[in-house]
Amino acid sequence: MTQILVSEVGPRDGLQSIERIMPLEAKKRWIAAEAAAGVKEIEVGSFVPPKLLPQMADTAALVEFAKGIEGLNVVTLVPNAKGAQRAAEAGVDAMSIPFSMSETHSIKNVRKDHPAMLAEIAEAAGIAREAGIHFAVSLSTAFGCTMEGAVAEDQVVRLAEQAAKAGAQEFSLSDTTGYADPAQVRRLTRKVKAAVGEDMLTTLHLHNTRGLGLANVVAGLEEGITTFDASLGGLGGCPFAPGASGNLVTEDLVLMLNSMGYDTGIDLEKLLDVRAILAEALPGEPLYGFTPDAGPMLDYDKRVAA
Repeated sequence: MTQILVSEVGPRDGLQSIERIMPLEAKKRWIAAEAAAGVKEIEVGSFVPPKLLPQMADTAALVEFAKGIEGLNVVTLVPNAKGAQRAAEAGVDAMSIPFSMSETHSIKNVRKDHPAMLAEIAEAAGIAREAGIHFAVSLSTAFGCTMEGAVAEDQVVRLAEQAAKAGAQEFSLSDTTGYADPAQVRRLTRKVKAAVGEDMLTTLHLHNTRGLGLANVVAGLEEGITTFDASLGGLGGCPFAPGASGNLVTEDLVLMLNSMGYDTGIDLEKLLDVRAILAEALPGEPLYGFTPDAGPMLDYDKRVAA
């Protein structure tokens, strides 16, 4: 049975996109409950200046807490080398830096053009290497940008190659704005893999903004992608890309993967119970997903085995 890693990004990508600040103790309960349900990797926060994203001000405390959970890979986002240094000092297992393929979005998101971001990637890679921390680069807006429109696939490939030379150990393709379709996912995944190496592109970060999220997951599976980011309750998007709402719903993704016969290691019933923590801590905040409403499919394990 093929193993697929579902990486929970809600505590970072989900919470950074809403105005309210989730209490630290509620975040801890969320992370612990998801780990208990079998989630093996959680992006617990982002080392950005608190004045820019006060929702992420407690990231170091969350890293310390999450590191105490056996078997959990603790990941954070870092916007630059300064953030990478803070992540290293906190003791993360892995860090990811966003590298927007749209230069307009890059300047809006991290205030740096492409050459400046490549310099930051090189410096952050050095910090991660010295600390023995896994260092990934997220190729953001790879499928299109709400500010620039279409992003040339050749540009994505070229920038991925440059980021690899700068020290990236792994890549993800990010549909930051929810523009991707299955054909584009297949095509761009093949092109980037051909450019940087089959084993360097492992992850897709997909949004369900236009209802194509799970279809794009299937396209990624067909191209050998083994890690998919998702957010419990579909919280999140990108606060610096207008209209970029709708992360993949972790619950729906796990139901689909489990029912298709993939090994996620996640107990769906326990995962569905975690939503209560979000509902209590963020009353009135919209939570999405079909599976929580319809419930798990009965005997789907037997159906797959047959």
